[in-house]
Amino acid sequence: METNVGSCVDGGVPQVVVEHNALGLAARLKPRASSTTSTAGDIEIRHPVLSQPSARSAHISLSEVEPVDVQIRNLAVSVDVSPSLFSISGLLPRAKSQDGELATEQKRILHSASASMPAGTLTAILGGSGSGKTTMLNTMAERMTSGRVTFGGTTKFNGVEGVNHIRSAYVMQQDVLLPTLTVRETLRFSADLRLPPPTTEDERRRVVEEVILELGLKECADTRIGNHQHKGCSGGEKRRTSIGVQLLSNPSVLFLDEPTTGLDATSAFQLVKTLKGLAGRGRTIISTIHQPRSEIWGLFDGLVILTRGSPVYSGKAADSIPWFTELGFPLPPLTNPAEFLIDIAAIDNRSDELETTSAERVGRLKAAWIGESEKLYSIPEKAPTMSLPVTSLDRSNARRHSPFIRQTRVLTARTLLTTYRDPLGMVGSLVEAIGIGIMSGWVFFQLDRDQSGIRSRQGALYNSAALQGYLILIFETYRLTVDIPVFDREHNENVVDVLPFLLSRRLARLFMEDLPVPLIFSVITYWMAGFKVDASSFFVYFSIVLLCQYIAVTFAMTCVAASRNFSSASLIANLGYTIQSMACGFFLQSNTIPIYLRWLKWTAYVFYAFGALCANEFVGSFYDCPFDGGESNPSCANFTGSFIMNSLGFPEDWVTIPVIALLGFVIMFYTLAGIGLRYIKVEMTIARQRNTGVDLSAGKEKMTARSAAEVRTVDIGLNKFALSLDKKTFLGRKLPTKTILQPVTASFQAGVLNVIMGPSGSGKTSLLNAMALRLRNTAGTRYRSSGDMTLNGAVPLDSIIRSICSYVCQDDDALLPSLTVRETLRFSARLRLPSFMTTEQKDQRADEVLLKLGLKDCADNLIGSEMIKGISGGEKRRVSIAVQILTDPRVLLLDEPTSGLDAFTASSIMEVLQGLAHEGRTLILTIHQSRSDLFQQFGSVLLLARGGAPVYAGKAADMLPHFERLGFPCPTTTNPADFALDLITVDLQQSDREEKTRSKVRELINAWSSCNSVPFPNSNSISTPAELGSLVRNPSPFFKAYPILVQRAFINFRRQPPLILARIMQVLGLAIVLTLFFAPLKYDYFAVQNRLGFIQEFCAFYFVGMLQNVSVYPNEKDVFYRENDDGTYGVEAFLAQYVTLEVPFEIFTCLLFAILVDLGAGLPRTTQMFFVCFFNCFCIVSCGESLGIMFNTLFNHTGFAVNIVSIFLSVAQFMSGILSINMPSFLQGVNYLSPICYAIRNLAPYSLHDITFSCTSEQRLPDGTCTITNGKQVLQLYALDTNPAVNIMALGICTLIYRLLAYALLKAMRRHWGERNKSISTKG
Repeated sequence: METNVGSCVDGGVPQVVVEHNALGLAARLKPRASSTTSTAGDIEIRHPVLSQPSARSAHISLSEVEPVDVQIRNLAVSVDVSPSLFSISGLLPRAKSQDGELATEQKRILHSASASMPAGTLTAILGGSGSGKTTMLNTMAERMTSGRVTFGGTTKFNGVEGVNHIRSAYVMQQDVLLPTLTVRETLRFSADLRLPPPTTEDERRRVVEEVILELGLKECADTRIGNHQHKGCSGGEKRRTSIGVQLLSNPSVLFLDEPTTGLDATSAFQLVKTLKGLAGRGRTIISTIHQPRSEIWGLFDGLVILTRGSPVYSGKAADSIPWFTELGFPLPPLTNPAEFLIDIAAIDNRSDELETTSAERVGRLKAAWIGESEKLYSIPEKAPTMSLPVTSLDRSNARRHSPFIRQTRVLTARTLLTTYRDPLGMVGSLVEAIGIGIMSGWVFFQLDRDQSGIRSRQGALYNSAALQGYLILIFETYRLTVDIPVFDREHNENVVDVLPFLLSRRLARLFMEDLPVPLIFSVITYWMAGFKVDASSFFVYFSIVLLCQYIAVTFAMTCVAASRNFSSASLIANLGYTIQSMACGFFLQSNTIPIYLRWLKWTAYVFYAFGALCANEFVGSFYDCPFDGGESNPSCANFTGSFIMNSLGFPEDWVTIPVIALLGFVIMFYTLAGIGLRYIKVEMTIARQRNTGVDLSAGKEKMTARSAAEVRTVDIGLNKFALSLDKKTFLGRKLPTKTILQPVTASFQAGVLNVIMGPSGSGKTSLLNAMALRLRNTAGTRYRSSGDMTLNGAVPLDSIIRSICSYVCQDDDALLPSLTVRETLRFSARLRLPSFMTTEQKDQRADEVLLKLGLKDCADNLIGSEMIKGISGGEKRRVSIAVQILTDPRVLLLDEPTSGLDAFTASSIMEVLQGLAHEGRTLILTIHQSRSDLFQQFGSVLLLARGGAPVYAGKAADMLPHFERLGFPCPTTTNPADFALDLITVDLQQSDREEKTRSKVRELINAWSSCNSVPFPNSNSISTPAELGSLVRNPSPFFKAYPILVQRAFINFRRQPPLILARIMQVLGLAIVLTLFFAPLKYDYFAVQNRLGFIQEFCAFYFVGMLQNVSVYPNEKDVFYRENDDGTYGVEAFLAQYVTLEVPFEIFTCLLFAILVDLGAGLPRTTQMFFVCFFNCFCIVSCGESLGIMFNTLFNHTGFAVNIVSIFLSVAQFMSGILSINMPSFLQGVNYLSPICYAIRNLAPYSLHDITFSCTSEQRLPDGTCTITNGKQVLQLYALDTNPAVNIMALGICTLIYRLLAYALLKAMRRHWGERNKSISTKG
């Protein structure tokens, strides 16, 4: 075999094998034979596999920037953690300060941080999880916006405070990318937006390709970003894409929050090398970093080390080791300086003794640095000679971005592409138009021209004016809450302006949604319903529906501009629409609206739309009068268009003015949305600490350990195990099969750490998901595996694999945001631990694990979310691990358990995992960046190259000899893990190196595949089916899990005021609006329309139930799915818990509704009518919730689910019997499936049966009688004269059936169809 031995010998990656000295600090390397090395700072750096920086390396063709010197002085951040006014604690009495104001509780999260960061330098901010690194970075970049945060100190850029006058960029810890774009498309769109004139398109394309090469993204350049629903790029590839997006803005100052998290060691080094190259050309790079490998240390110019918000060092990286040496902490020989410094600055709270010792040490470091900092930074900073004062021209250039035309063009192209690639979203809109169009046309098919036909025409026109627009409003509101984070990020970075964003969104969807949806609906509905057979009337109808479409999408934008979360935005949209429908003139005759609200009709766009449609249809028309004489007969007056328009309260000539008014509403809502997006800042809520007073340290230093002999060990084998993915397009066309994992033969033994390593895109996570049976097929994707996975030599049933394998995912989305760390672990312990343990024992176990994983300091802090600032990312990672190790699992699979952790915490986690392995458990983990001392703890290693090809599988101790036999010896001072990753990584940064490294990797793959020295291992102990079956762990029984889930969900829910507000105000708000508009219901001729309209408004609660469900259920479902995959509890317990929290809110709000409408609106004030109102409200809301559960269970795409369920709700509303009187007989039968049918059929008789109506002289017939004299006539006209008691009982039964259907669907979705049920076979 041809090998490039010289490249292995000429350089090397430093081996940093750390032991521990008496202080518990990272100590020294175990030296091997010495070799020729090059020194960088205080460490030895060798690069055997990575190319040395050349003249072309780390060079991106970005124009020169204004050098910026950054000076930080006494930076401090404190947070008011006093109870929120919306919380229960906020209602309790609180102490007051001397000036009479309420006293606040301040928590200091950053204190007295000073630093100098000259232009042209790369500064690293180091520290443990929760030390304040991200807070410091956010404060410098002015990205923390909250009324509860207080800032102190200054951050000056070239001597001027504030980051806004310089060109800066910020790489966030979370990747905010559009999942349907490829990497290359993402970067190209970003370059078009971020690189201002005079850059040409060719120059921007060249820079994009250079960034792709520089960040090692060539292999995935044409792969879509993807998300949790659709597999795309790996986590590391997404991370590098996010960095590439920000590099393209060509900033003078670049802030990066944990840029190497999720990257393998080789990619991390290449990335920091790129950042160093950018800094060398005048940029100021400031980055937080968790686990820098030793080569990376030599690239740092400046260093800030934080511990619990206070600095222990801030200065040149080269001066840090001498400083700590003076304090009595010398760097041991051959030790990674970054790991050493993180270790000595960390407080070890895993036991009381360790915490006391480490806290004393850190206290001495803080005190020493305070004195030194005063000497260094008390002198006023001087602007460096290389930086000039910022001129007015510089300030204008700092915020230059693409011009308006280019922004609009680029954003339109991007939105067009993302819309096209979201078929469920796009098709959802078209299906909605077709579905509602056909159902509307069918329900109102060829309307008669008699009295009931006239009323049905009004219902059909109302449906066109209001209901169709409402569906678009709700769907667009949801879709915007998903899309708006990308705009917020780009707008905050001054890349995208508000007006181009608003215009591009509509231009992109003009021919895909905005025109087709109203056109399809209009063509189907208009001609099926039998409206005027007149082309001009049709085009007027279409124009009005089109304007209503634009009003809906612009109103949705206004709602989202006011609130970014769906629960609040949909509340605004729903209440706004309710007011619109009340004032439109259909449900309530516009001239009978109470005088104090009558003015609202002029502000209601549905009033203009409905009025214009009525004028278009009725003016000039004469309908079938049963009397002779035609229009001249006074008895036929109510069959004329003028009478109909007058009865509705509209002028006769009412088309032109409404159309102009509707156009004005589009402009007004767009203007309001623009103002909101421009000036309403997105604030992050700061979670307050919730102390419990529990002492975690007393006698809980160590978890109870068991010997391996006490544990039934499980060895796992893979025999030619392979994985591929079949995908289909939305239209069903089969795409080429993608190979994820090539055949792997490996053994994972109990009692040792089994590690899977490889670069991003090598299939590590997919392999773990396949082993844990977490890969789920969808309509468009199907995973196919081949080969076998065995447990102790036997192929197990899938149920056994699920039972004995615990899995820690790479993301932490299975944590409830409003629980504290302690509550999360305690509830998990109560759910997961066996029933023979008492609650106290389970809580003690949770506290032990909490302490062992170093979570004591954040035990009473909320987990947090995107909108609630809680614990740090590293702390969330540890909580996820803690949840899984609570049960002492026999097999534990961990995907990147050290990702996002600092070096000290990563070492602590690995110690815990190693302790579990030594008890005889099987631990398999993927790992990206191995701390230098961790490799010695590895028992076996599976090494995968990109594309899923195995390069090595065997004992960790045999890996280096294997590569040495192939001609790739590992230098003695090189970290073997880093060496292996460097060896199998293709260098995509330089074309002259790419083919050479690609050929080398192919040779390594071929060498391993032809190697016969590692046959498929057989376990020493072959398991029988009975033995494997005994390992099954059953989920918690219903009566055990249910009360725990209820308590947990209640705590999580009550700490989220927006959700509580949405659940209460959706019903209560509708009740208030109904009461204000309808009170008091009268007994004149117009009261017939008003009372029927009042009954029809009960249908709105169907939508209310669905909206309440969408606000809560999807997130809770995600948590349940993850815990159900772990075998924690079943569907019954989850759904019972959901119902337990849902029903009390529904009962409470429906009682308030009944009080308001029965007593205030003027219904018969009887006990019977009160409970009829309450029961109907409760049942309709509950059915809406049930439909929400069904469709959100059936579809992972929440927007699509919202669209589909809205169609069902809308059809049920206009089939209810008031909007449409004479439906086809088939639809009348279908209508019995709807709860609305039974609600209308009991509400109408109860509220109308004994009522007598009067009329004016103008409204009387020639014989002097009124057209309608009593409620019974109304019931007969609308075919609602039925037995109300039977219908109210049917409504209750229907409500129960809907919920049972929701349960059955959820149960079916969680059943593992096609699970292996064959007998267990033994491998010989």
